[in-house]
Amino acid sequence: MKKVTIIAAVFAGALMSFSVATSSIWTSDAGHSRLGFTVKHLGISDFNGSFDSYEVKMTGTKEDLSDAKIELSGDATSINTGNEMRDGHLKSADFFDVEKFPKFTFESTSIKKGKGKGEFTVTGNLTMHGVTKSVNLKATKGGVVTHPMSKKQVTAFKLTGSFKRSDFGIGTTTPEAIVGDVVNVISDLELVQE
Repeated sequence: MKKVTIIAAVFAGALMSFSVATSSIWTSDAGHSRLGFTVKHLGISDFNGSFDSYEVKMTGTKEDLSDAKIELSGDATSINTGNEMRDGHLKSADFFDVEKFPKFTFESTSIKKGKGKGEFTVTGNLTMHGVTKSVNLKATKGGVVTHPMSKKQVTAFKLTGSFKRSDFGIGTTTPEAIVGDVVNVISDLELVQE
């Protein structure tokens, strides 16, 4: 009888471990997320845009995100600045050259807890326009709730950071006095637990 109880306990423990492992996958809710950016125009104003087509996946089991992995894949063709002519120019060989480089990706290499509540520093490899560079982003976790309709767990992150477009060979013929070199990432992501 004792042997059966031990086997049952081991089996239950294995099931729980499997459940934790499979429930630690979070994916972006496109309807409640925005992958945005700002760049200076003429050195005086913020020029805003976003990418409409992308997917974010986060895996991990620890609340402090120390074992988490974040992966993002986006379509450069989905750039949206609210102006079709400008979007067409940004998709051209002058900037993103989407015919050659239709996708961009980000893969985290480390996630460290920050000083403030819910703050993290996310370091990872950003690949766009055929170039890969390490970038740092600040992530602020908005909390975790149970969605009242789907009953699934939902978490949210605000991501901010910056990088230079020149480091990726984007818009090299466009002077910084017209379009700023520094691209500021300003994104709000909702992730749903699978």
